[in-house]
Amino acid sequence: MKRAFAWRTTIKPLLFLACVAVLAIGAAGTRAQSLQPQPYKVVFDLTSQDPQDQQAVLRWINEVSALNPKTQMEVVMYGRGLDLVVSGKTTLESGVKEAMGHATFAVCAVAMKNQKVETSQLLADVQVVPDGIGEIVAKQRAGWGYIKVGH
Repeated sequence: MKRAFAWRTTIKPLLFLACVAVLAIGAAGTRAQSLQPQPYKVVFDLTSQDPQDQQAVLRWINEVSALNPKTQMEVVMYGRGLDLVVSGKTTLESGVKEAMGHATFAVCAVAMKNQKVETSQLLADVQVVPDGIGEIVAKQRAGWGYIKVGH
């Protein structure tokens, strides 16, 4: 009788510890999953022909996509910002082509008209939107985050 009683008093604490360990491991796994970056959508507003600003947006795209490849990104260029994607004007063509694997590049048709830039002058795969500001506003209404590019 004493043996059975001793066995029960030994097993109960062990079972309790095993249950606590399983719960702790499950909670740690859930916490680790919540630390993983969640995909999001962000639109970058580029109006500058400054090479530092243009390099910054390309760097951001590469950094964000390396950390969180499911993030959706779009660079909207108007004003002098469209120089980034105009053949003969850009000095960052290879960087733009690399970033296009992770982000969409869109230029404003109004800015193109004002600067006398033809669609044929744009780098391949650059989209033209009727109004750059309207594109940004539409993205924000659809829940996209907004970043003004500057340094």
